[in-house]
Amino acid sequence: MKKLLCALGATMTLTSAMAWPTKPVTLVVPFPPGGSTDAIARTLQPKLQEKFGGTFVVDNKPGATGTIGATLVVRAAPDGHTIFVSSLGPYVIAPHLTKVTYDATKDFDYITVAVQAPNVLVVPAASPHKSMAEVIAYQKANPGKMTFASSGNGSSDHLTAELYWQQTGTSGVHVPYKGGGPVMTDLLGNQVDSSFMNINTAMPQIRAGKLRALSITSAQRSPLLPDVPTLEELGIKEANVYSWQAIAAPKGLPADIKNKLYTAIKETLNDPAVKPKLVEVGFEVVANTPEEFTKFQAAEFARWQKLITSRNIKAD
Repeated sequence: MKKLLCALGATMTLTSAMAWPTKPVTLVVPFPPGGSTDAIARTLQPKLQEKFGGTFVVDNKPGATGTIGATLVVRAAPDGHTIFVSSLGPYVIAPHLTKVTYDATKDFDYITVAVQAPNVLVVPAASPHKSMAEVIAYQKANPGKMTFASSGNGSSDHLTAELYWQQTGTSGVHVPYKGGGPVMTDLLGNQVDSSFMNINTAMPQIRAGKLRALSITSAQRSPLLPDVPTLEELGIKEANVYSWQAIAAPKGLPADIKNKLYTAIKETLNDPAVKPKLVEVGFEVVANTPEEFTKFQAAEFARWQKLITSRNIKAD
């Protein structure tokens, strides 16, 4: 009887997976509309709806550096009808800065890292600093004087600055803001000296000649900024940093649904009508496998935990 019940249970799970979706699928974005993560979700939404039928909707659930949305997702049924589209924060940074109500290493089924984008050290066009060498020399001669703006304590731009200071033996003044908008305003107004800004955000002002890019945190130079050297080129090791957007689901997602979602997302991101538009604004398509994402998450989790602990970084 026990074997019969197990067989029936397996059959029901398989049938449920094959029938998916049976109701609207919600793509939970833990940030307000208009940002990079929201853009990725809204790029995927119509394509997934087209591939699978039914209804796919984007639901923005901002707050607490993305952890409100993350909590909502891990508490949802793992039936493929609730999907998490988020940047790295809730996955690998927030758990080290604040008390969260989920375990990022155990409570998600990781599907794929969709895209990644490096950060760029930018200064206002009026800045006296024309190169990274000048910045480093200035900081060594004037420790704790140059200001580095970020979109908040524990943000990717803040952690990049901390990593850069650690690797170069320099120091600066961290100026946290509540979001990237105010950072840009004060950079353009020459109220702060610099920022390790995400390339997606920085490119329009770099192209307009209002910001000067001095270095980039990618492994190789960006085709958008071919004349801007990487930190590694300049001898600054272990400073490759990417902001990334990834897709996950509540733990227990049926393998069949996970495979369908991964395949559809990978096809969408590499679609000739989609990929060039992503590349144009600074994204690099990743679309790694669920297994690769799981290993990547563990490595990133450990990396940022080590930096946050060693630099004694606190949440706002």
